[in-house]
Amino acid sequence: MSTPRQRHASRKQPACGPLAGLRVLEIASMAPAPFACTLLADLGAEVLRVDRASDVAPETYRSTDPLARGRRSIAVDLKHPDGAALVRRLAGTADVLVEGFRPGVAERLGIGPEDCRAVNPLLVYGRMTGWGQNGPLAPRAGHDITYAAVSGALGLIGPHDRPPVPPVNLVGDFGGGGMLLAVGILAALYERERSGRGQVVDAAMVDGAALLTTALHGLRAAGQWQGGRGENLLDGGAPFYTTYETADGGYVAVGPLEEKFYAQLLAGLGLAEDPDLPAQYDRARWPELRQRLAAAFKGRTRDEWTAVFDDTDACVAPVLSPWEAHNHQHNAARSVFTESGGMRQPAPAPRFERTPGEIQGPPPVPGQDSRSALVDWGVDVHEGDRLLASAAVVQHPYTGENTGANTRESTGEKR
Repeated sequence: MSTPRQRHASRKQPACGPLAGLRVLEIASMAPAPFACTLLADLGAEVLRVDRASDVAPETYRSTDPLARGRRSIAVDLKHPDGAALVRRLAGTADVLVEGFRPGVAERLGIGPEDCRAVNPLLVYGRMTGWGQNGPLAPRAGHDITYAAVSGALGLIGPHDRPPVPPVNLVGDFGGGGMLLAVGILAALYERERSGRGQVVDAAMVDGAALLTTALHGLRAAGQWQGGRGENLLDGGAPFYTTYETADGGYVAVGPLEEKFYAQLLAGLGLAEDPDLPAQYDRARWPELRQRLAAAFKGRTRDEWTAVFDDTDACVAPVLSPWEAHNHQHNAARSVFTESGGMRQPAPAPRFERTPGEIQGPPPVPGQDSRSALVDWGVDVHEGDRLLASAAVVQHPYTGENTGANTRESTGEKR
């Protein structure tokens, strides 16, 4: 049995990337599912995003959302009978479909797993939700902070004498959500090579956020994680694994867990010969040690301390904002950040020796590629005209030309 990838292998493919030739149909949603599709697009997959027809704004000619980079957009009215039928048809030539609806919504629209697999039994159907497809909270609303809380992850983060601190939305939406979905999709694709069958990937942010705490469960079982929040080795409780304010109001991150690295920290701070300094792992004197280290770090600016420890293994680093991180010498040398569509953003990762990934283009505005994508995905021109005339599909007046859409940023070893 041929796979969708084999059936459309003769079409023009992205220039490079280990997933070149893979087709992904993305039903537009927020944060985690788009992030998963961005990862796939960066690695060479051809991603077509199905936006809502109602989101087409003729006065908008540019998107600034890097989570939408590297794909094209078709605007479809999913409540229109022809709109749902079109999605099923497009799923027939896709390898992967990704949606982020609450459980049951895709089925009510007529684009659920069984609807789509009826036309393509090889389809990998990726579902991104907060609570998963079953369980008592499955139909309930939530956000990153909700899922991180229930998973146990949120309760770990923050100082011992303050409430838990939300880690932006990195734990639920991205680490426990989009990244988990991308891994699940790739695993299902690998399994399909052996079985010749597609399957549903049920990726839930609460599952992923819990998974991120796996190692801590091991530390707890080994008796190495006994304190409350902010009182343990890796959560800021240890004075040698935390952050300190510097003379200019900046911060440095300090993390020399090993004795030989800790010795380099003390040498850089000028404390190596202090006989009254508490021992590194004397927990009873950690408050005193923290005060001594804090006083030392207040003596210089963040950048001065960076220079002091730059050529050491003291595990000291400046705490940078995302907006200044591109200036760090290591990030600059490895091109960790890049520019695409006139916007600085993180570059694709990881890196590949032979088949580097790349940003395939700037983010589209909804409906920018409706007419051309219909043709490229096998819809007859006359049928496409009929769908546009019926408003089942909407074409944005802006076609995306002259936006640098063909400018590609490589993730090869030349970076």
